This record gives sequence, structure tokens and C-alpha cells, in this order.
Amino acid sequence: MAPSSKISSEPADFPRVARSALFVPAVNTDRIPKAFASGPDVVVVDLEDAVAADAKQAARDALALFLAERPTGGFWVRTNAPDSKHFEKDLAFCAEQALILGLMIPKTEHPDPLNHALAKSGKPLWPLIESAQGLASISTIAAVRGVERLGIGAIDLALDLDLIDGHAGAQAILDQANYALVLHSKLAGLAPPLAGICPAIRDIDMITRDAERARAMGFGGMLCIHPAQIEPVHRAFTPTNAQVDWARRIIAGSAGGHGAFQVDGEMVDAPIIERARRILSRSDVSGKVASSDQGGL
Repeated sequence: MAPSSKISSEPADFPRVARSALFVPAVNTDRIPKAFASGPDVVVVDLEDAVAADAKQAARDALALFLAERPTGGFWVRTNAPDSKHFEKDLAFCAEQALILGLMIPKTEHPDPLNHALAKSGKPLWPLIESAQGLASISTIAAVRGVERLGIGAIDLALDLDLIDGHAGAQAILDQANYALVLHSKLAGLAPPLAGICPAIRDIDMITRDAERARAMGFGGMLCIHPAQIEPVHRAFTPTNAQVDWARRIIAGSAGGHGAFQVDGEMVDAPIIERARRILSRSDVSGKVASSDQGGL
């Protein structure tokens, strides 16, 4: 299958924005409605890490029953890794379910499993970069037809690279990986990538710092492991009232057709106008602005 940066079509309800992608275990289908109720942009039902090795089929069966009884809505599924014996069964199962909107492919290291996943399921793909090999292959992974956005599994990547958890040196290496995701997403014409999870569940300050840092680095959203993370993550990835007001004044000023003009005593030219357009676009897509006026976009 010839590589391309875009899939020929996408589900009508494919999210234009994914500030948050909340994992929920496939073995606990009663949590899926609760996950939706917590308000993430995307719910990801997990067949991989959250399911024991001897419970994979039981998880698929439980999910099939849930989908048969669920009248509306849809979510994504994180499959097992391509080198797992469960990968083929996951693909076959997901291909049969119209309410599964797309597949998150963990531990992606090469384009071939992605090509196979697209051919088998016909669904959009979000590969997770979680190993040195995946990082080395990121340009070819990003170019695969059907890939919509990339994500990073920072904990698995740090383990594969033998980094020391919590050390500034480890963060320096992970930041290079983050840079690679942002860069190659842009080059391949993908949606902005998803940042790795924050391990804190109740520490709102830590979640906020991680999310704001990820947004400043060019990520479009963040993987989440608990509903309590959704609000601070959304706040970090949503334009504030002050930013939206500034952007509207920039766009209003540009309507005169001047090559350059001033707003708030600062010179405005084409790059500033484009920044304003992007702020308004993110605000329009999310349908709201952040409650705090702190932080930059």
C-alpha cells in the first residue's frame, strides 16, 4: 500500500480536536459511560495494558456485548501491540464494530503493521511511539496512509532507552523524542500529536504544568488515565478569554487590508494574524474558552 499522509475518508464524528484521550479498561465496560460523562474529547477503550494476558478474549467479548447494547456514540480502541498474538484478533474484532471509530496502535515500530491494520479495519490510526525503534522509524510511520495523529508512550520509551526516572537528563532525552513527534507530525500533515500521560491523578498543579508544557511544545492534546485529569488538561489546551479577545481584535484589524498595523501598541503582520486565526480556530472547535486567563498559546 502506497504511503500517504491522509486517509481517503474519515468518520463523520472523527474529532477535529483531541485535547484529551481518556483510557478506560475494556474489561470494565461499566466504566465506559462514566468515561464519556467525564467529558474527554476522545474515549479510548484499552485492550492492551489494562487487560491481563489471559483475559484478552474475555475483554473483546465484554466489549462486543457492550457495543451490541449501546445505541449511539463511538470511541477508539487501543489494540495490543503488533508483535502480540492478540493483534490479529483485535483487528478482526474492531473491523466488525461500526462504533469503534479508530485504532490506537501501541509500540509501533514499523509502517507494515499500520498498513495491515488499515487494510484489515479501514479505520483511522493513531500510532504510539514507545521504543527506540519506533522513534528511529518515525518519519516512515507518520507517512503511512490512514495515520491521523501520533502519540508518545513516554514511560515505555524511557524504559526502552534505560533512562533514570525523574532525572533532568532523562527529561532532556524525552524532550528530543517530543520534538520528533511534533516535527514529523507537521511534515506529514497530521493532526498535532498527543503528549504522554501524567502519572499524577489528583495533583492538579502537576497535571496542569505537564499539560501547559505539552501545549507550549506544539502538542494538540494529552493522553489521560483518570477523569480527574480532564479539566486541567482541557484548560491548558483551550484558548483563554484574554487570548480569544486579543485574536478577535487582530482579525478585526486585519480586515482593513493593511500589510501591517498596530494592536495594543504592538506591530501586527502576517505571522501574528495567522496566530490569531489559529487561536480562534481552537476556540471554535472546542466550543468554549478556558476559565483561566493564564498561560500562552
